[in-house]
Amino acid sequence: MASTETSAAESAAGSGAGSGVSAVKDGDAPAAKDSGGDLAGLEAGLDALDTVQTKRTPFRRTFMEKIFPPVVAVALVLVVWQVLVWAEVTDSYKLPAPSAVWDEVQEAWLEGTLLEYIWTSVSRGLLGFLMALVIGTPLGLLVARVKFVRAAIGPILSGLQSLPSVAWVPPAVLWLGLNDSMMYAVILLGAVPSIANGLVSGVDQVPPLFLRAGRTMGATGLRGTWHVVIPAALPGYLAGLKQGWAFSWRSLMAAEIIASSPDLGVGLGQLLENGRTANSMPMVFLAILLILIVGIAIDLLIFSPLERWVLRSRGLLVKN
Repeated sequence: MASTETSAAESAAGSGAGSGVSAVKDGDAPAAKDSGGDLAGLEAGLDALDTVQTKRTPFRRTFMEKIFPPVVAVALVLVVWQVLVWAEVTDSYKLPAPSAVWDEVQEAWLEGTLLEYIWTSVSRGLLGFLMALVIGTPLGLLVARVKFVRAAIGPILSGLQSLPSVAWVPPAVLWLGLNDSMMYAVILLGAVPSIANGLVSGVDQVPPLFLRAGRTMGATGLRGTWHVVIPAALPGYLAGLKQGWAFSWRSLMAAEIIASSPDLGVGLGQLLENGRTANSMPMVFLAILLILIVGIAIDLLIFSPLERWVLRSRGLLVKN
């Protein structure tokens, strides 16, 4: 009888312990479930941060952010210009009305010379810039990577970059004569130092860790330069290219203004000089506006897309 009571007690105790364990497990289950849900939510949030949004930007937003502001700025300039003409702040032959400049544009268009002016200068500028790119890039790499060359040529490049491009026109005319070779020589002397110095600056900013990692993986010599140095130096190199184009365009305008010949044709710089010679301010303003428009167009069509590509490849710009 006693043994029966003992067994019943043990059975009850075991049942109670089992139910206790079961209760503990049942109590822990929601906590574990909540923890798993929180972890899944955290992972989903991190995935969302890494995901690049590829949704197309609405045209209205693009118009308001990129098109509308410059249109307003141009309209404001025209309004201020016309108000100054109405106020007669100076003689009309010194400050022509916007309508007079527009008449000059129409006349050049009807004569078929407007696009000729633009193409003469743009073709020279782009070809000269490409030649400067071919010369300035290896020169910049050589200066950046070889200490002796840097000590010998680096200060000279900096000095040439600070020298006004117009200073090269007289010696170029004496050396090469009044021809396209003289124009390209002035462009090269103005643009090559800027491109080379931009690349040197970009190479100097490459983290040493990148170079060591490249050498560890076998990227040495020309292979390391192509696969490690140039990609890492792209931001500085691109800045040098933009500055090089600016110097190319300025150098060309200076050469076209100073050196004139029937064999050279009429570019934008020569158009500007013709306006001064004829005492025609509408023609002068037309040449200035065309020079400005070409500079803006080259930046928007070539360098801005390159900048966006570089920033996007480094994760600094979200692709819309």
